[in-house]
Amino acid sequence: MVNAIDQLSVLKPSFLCFAFHRTQSMDNKTDFSSPLLPTSYGPNDAVDSQGKGPSSSSIPTTLIITTLVAVFGSYVFGSAIGYSSPTQSAIMRDLNLGVAQYSIFGSILTIGAMIGAVVSGRIADYAGRRVAMGFSQVFCILGWLAITFSKVAWWLYVGRLLVGCGIGLLSYVVPVYVAEITPKNLRGAFTAVHQLMICCGMSLTYLIGAYVNWRILATIGIIPCLVQLLSLPFIPDSPRWLAKAGRLKESDSALQRLRGKNADVYQEATEIRDHTEAFQKQTEASIIGLFQMQYLKSLTVGVGLMILQQFGGINGIVFYANSIFISSGFSESIGTIAIVAVKIPMTTIGVLLMDKSGRRPLLLVSAVGTCVGCFLAALSFVLQDLHKWKGVSPILALVGVLVYVGSYSIGMGAIPWVIMSEIFPINVKGSAGSLVTLVSWLCSWIISYAFNFLMSWSSAGTFFMFSGICGFTVLFVAKLVPETKGRTLEEIQASLNSYSSKR
Repeated sequence: MVNAIDQLSVLKPSFLCFAFHRTQSMDNKTDFSSPLLPTSYGPNDAVDSQGKGPSSSSIPTTLIITTLVAVFGSYVFGSAIGYSSPTQSAIMRDLNLGVAQYSIFGSILTIGAMIGAVVSGRIADYAGRRVAMGFSQVFCILGWLAITFSKVAWWLYVGRLLVGCGIGLLSYVVPVYVAEITPKNLRGAFTAVHQLMICCGMSLTYLIGAYVNWRILATIGIIPCLVQLLSLPFIPDSPRWLAKAGRLKESDSALQRLRGKNADVYQEATEIRDHTEAFQKQTEASIIGLFQMQYLKSLTVGVGLMILQQFGGINGIVFYANSIFISSGFSESIGTIAIVAVKIPMTTIGVLLMDKSGRRPLLLVSAVGTCVGCFLAALSFVLQDLHKWKGVSPILALVGVLVYVGSYSIGMGAIPWVIMSEIFPINVKGSAGSLVTLVSWLCSWIISYAFNFLMSWSSAGTFFMFSGICGFTVLFVAKLVPETKGRTLEEIQASLNSYSSKR
């Protein structure tokens, strides 16, 4: 789930020039008593016959193009989130809308996204990842057209609801698809590009919206939808989904295309087949069926990270950021630039380190930083209430916001989605993904709705609460979240499943 803070970022997907490396563990044993999954290498998912993953200079062109096509969906996601802010005054003026009516327009996107999230896993499982992305773009195109030609409020609502359904689908299927097509030493960074393109879509839509009419902006929103929709027939489907569907020859062919025509994919293809066959013997679980001991750890990690991501205060920081900057003596535009100046390098660092330091260290650093940031903001409210250190309080709040934004950007923004795409076995991935995505959108709505009530209760208390939740996130990650860096999806899922079964 992406938060409004990303509207402030403009970041191009420069992952193509990153240098990646892989480390090998000393043995192949799995210690299920530790939350760290071993980084040993099982069957090869690399692109050469020596079992080495592709370096930055040898990433197959097909893999790069396929990933870029997929993350056009992420851009669409971001543009939908970023649309309402720059268009508010113009839409209200042109269609004679009140604040309440426009609030419905802004919030109904989340309702649509929750609807899309509920069906996302099933559609992606039964029709395939490519078809699911195409299906979502049909919803988005129809939605943007409805907004473009709206004459009355209810057409706006219909259009926004349709776009919401589309991005609800995209929020699940894009990271899952990218995770399933990439080799293990590139998977983290490539999957994190989903988040970067969402930021790009938000930021560019916000920027363009300052110069063009709201109807034109909605029409522009159709362009990336069409780019992905028309490109999907030319990229391979997920080899893992094809294997699950029993289309083994197509699975092997897709894997060969993604790894390069001269790649030795025998071991990786064999592992995908064996793993798929093992889990196909188990009944596909509905959302209710997920609540079994064997899926307990995966479900706890996936759902827990999404809840903590949203309840950690990201929307609260966003809502209060402009007021904090103004009270600190800075203009709103300077504040926006400051956030971008922090967020862009920190997001880039997070992507660069995703497959080097691993997911857990970045999550731990991110959670500690967000805890400190919220604590500083809360402390500034305490000083304001006590009428002490009036010159220090605004600066303290400003530092708290920047610390929070930088810390969130390096880990908690993207990594929960990366891990979600890695940990669920193929027989429950659809149901589990739908549940996790729904939880993310639902928690986002809850915090957005409740924030003003919380601030009326106690500004300091609200941010102390957020700080406490971020502190709990540190413990949650340290105790429960596995390190998935450098392991195939099959190894990760088999380890978690075995762990849960042994409990």
